[in-house]
Amino acid sequence: MTVFTAVTVSTALWATPSAAGSGESWRPAVLAALGDSISAGFNACGWYVTCPSRSWSAGEDPAVQSHYMRLLDLDRGALGHNVNLAVPGATSADLAGQVAGAVERRADYVTVLVGAQDACVSEERRMTPVAVYEKRVAEALALFRAGRPGGRVFVASIPDLKRLWRVGKDNLAARGFWAVGRICPTMLARPTSTSPADQARRDRVRDRVAGYNAALARVCAAYGPACRFDGNALFDCPFTLNHVSRWDFFHPNAAGQRLIAQRTFPAVRDWLDEPVLEPELQP
Repeated sequence: MTVFTAVTVSTALWATPSAAGSGESWRPAVLAALGDSISAGFNACGWYVTCPSRSWSAGEDPAVQSHYMRLLDLDRGALGHNVNLAVPGATSADLAGQVAGAVERRADYVTVLVGAQDACVSEERRMTPVAVYEKRVAEALALFRAGRPGGRVFVASIPDLKRLWRVGKDNLAARGFWAVGRICPTMLARPTSTSPADQARRDRVRDRVAGYNAALARVCAAYGPACRFDGNALFDCPFTLNHVSRWDFFHPNAAGQRLIAQRTFPAVRDWLDEPVLEPELQP
């Protein structure tokens, strides 16, 4: 698939880590969306283009009610302080580079959603091993901690690719787009097949995604109280074809982006009522 990059940059701050210990409620200086095509809003508003305004994380479309827009509801000082560094086609191997960009832009709140492309490859043997995936994510978050010690991280689980197969396999248009575009062949190839081999393949891909999500939970827990995992809220989300772009039957449309925001924001909502954390000193 063609790779597009969408970046909205702001350097203004509306709170800083220096407020730590002041008793003020936590507010991020800059929100940065990290990850792949989902966070970039790919196919959410046009034919094979990114649509960062409809990103569940950093988007500005009021209809989506992204994390960024929900923060604006609390403090208009956040206006324009959103950065979208997510790139369609990105895998866990690209996360460290995106973190570097977030640090450069002084982001104090980053959202991470990456891993679908680690599983959506041409053949099973090319899927990223769970241990490699976990190491990459851990190293990327360590870079963020080092660069922005007062920052916070939200980590979203990877959606259930097998659910996408389940809700789309009987739709002729979906099957056509999956085949022509060779979209996530590890899961979506031969979608109507009921052969034991194809059923087992789908189960193995789903297990790999579940393994990635378990790794995300471990990495976030090790990071400490400044990281929140969604507890598989996105993986367990009962989305339908009404939440999927009709341009590829894979990426979330505007309704799907809104659903992601709805499912994920509760994991961090209580942060907004807490005092700013003192940055932890690292050995």
